[in-house]
Amino acid sequence: MIRFEHIVKRLAGRNVLDDLSFEIHPGEIFVIVGPSGTGKSVTLKHMVQLLRPTSGTVWVGKESISTAEGQALERLRGRFGYLFQGGALLGWLTVAQNVALPLQQKTSLDEAEIARRVQEALEMVDLWHAAEQYPAEISGGMQKRAGLARAIVQRPEIVLYDEPTSGLDPVTARTIDRLIQHLNRDLGVTSVVVTHDMQGALTIGHRVAMLHGGRFVEVAAPAAFAASRCPEVQQFLEAQHITRENFFRK
Repeated sequence: MIRFEHIVKRLAGRNVLDDLSFEIHPGEIFVIVGPSGTGKSVTLKHMVQLLRPTSGTVWVGKESISTAEGQALERLRGRFGYLFQGGALLGWLTVAQNVALPLQQKTSLDEAEIARRVQEALEMVDLWHAAEQYPAEISGGMQKRAGLARAIVQRPEIVLYDEPTSGLDPVTARTIDRLIQHLNRDLGVTSVVVTHDMQGALTIGHRVAMLHGGRFVEVAAPAAFAASRCPEVQQFLEAQHITRENFFRK
């Protein structure tokens, strides 16, 4: 569904992505992990052409999004929902108004249908009760869920998650993980998750990919990832107190 072919992205005089090639399959949860500054969010932004590669091609299906322009680019972007790291809610709008924005700006739906879809999206993330509240009046976890409702309100084929559990307590983080699984399972969306949270990555991912030095040093199902002999993978896992032994004891 999404394919990177020999992507190089040069920023501030260095290759953040260096001949990166991989493919994400329809309907899977693909998780990208790695230390800060390794290009995880840069990779995500290439999928919707918020960044263009220095060289190489990003494909969505059979179309190149890295070279698309105008209406073709907007059509391809319409296949995506994007949960930004901070939620990116507009503080002067209510939760419901924030969720309605994509429908108001990008569709010709009438007000009644927009209201119905907003309620549907908020109920899906268990947030309908907060529809008339403002972002400053709700918790960080609720803001993430509101951002997720906005990301799915157009019923996208693909949802991109940029650090969906960052800054959240462990209980709330696991709630977000369950929502990602629920949306993937019940809506059939393809999910791409960028995270530092290895517990979440190994719980929700169909495949987990470790980005290091501008390339993936490991791409594997969770059990195989936890058992990897790659030094960068093991160092990252051990920093979060995850070892092969305690993973396979679960």
